[in-house]
Amino acid sequence: MGYDIERFVGYVNEGLLCSICRDVLEDPLQAPCEHAFCTACIHGWLVHHSNCPEDRQVIDVSLLRPLYRYMKNDLNRLQLHCRNREYGCEMVCSLESIDRHERECEYSQIPCSNAGCTVQVERRNLDGHLAVCEYRSRECPNGCGYTILSAEDTQHNCVAELRTELELLRAEMICRVEEAKHEMESRLDSQRRHMVQKESILQNEIEELKSQISRLMSDVRSLMAAERQHRQELEQAELEKREL
Repeated sequence: MGYDIERFVGYVNEGLLCSICRDVLEDPLQAPCEHAFCTACIHGWLVHHSNCPEDRQVIDVSLLRPLYRYMKNDLNRLQLHCRNREYGCEMVCSLESIDRHERECEYSQIPCSNAGCTVQVERRNLDGHLAVCEYRSRECPNGCGYTILSAEDTQHNCVAELRTELELLRAEMICRVEEAKHEMESRLDSQRRHMVQKESILQNEIEELKSQISRLMSDVRSLMAAERQHRQELEQAELEKREL
């Protein structure tokens, strides 16, 4: 939707009006046929149609282009009243700067910043409202350190609040202890599994070493037997030599 034409001071050129909503162009786009529209208006139109609402020429979103620069300049120079005119704002400024003014306008209706408060007040009256708002908060004057709403002054009980806080802390501590316990148990289980695996590997290595030692001992015995046989043969040969 465009800017309400009733807000503008003086004459507004027909070419600066949206061909759909007939208000002054807001965030304008132009079709190849040179008809101009508010971006929101033409996008909404093209959801259900595929032609220009003025001359019925076929158009597509991809064919839309920004407004000509001279038209954009004419649009930006238009003078209009602040939308908060009904609340007392008398500001008249160019369309180019109206958004900046309205974001800061003292007559704008803004929500109260206190949680739970649904009141909307003029920006210039916000401080006064915050000073008396029933949802305003402050620190307990009795020194318990809690922040309380003004509406809760009569119900606030320091001992009850501190007891509740203590219970919450105790529950949180128990929860953390349980988490730490589970974590330690998980780590111990992991280390236990790792040790079992290492023990199995070491046991296999020991068995392999035993097997190797057994083979070596067998080879040594064989060598010793062969050596004894060889010695006996030498002795026999020596005896035969002497006899000869």
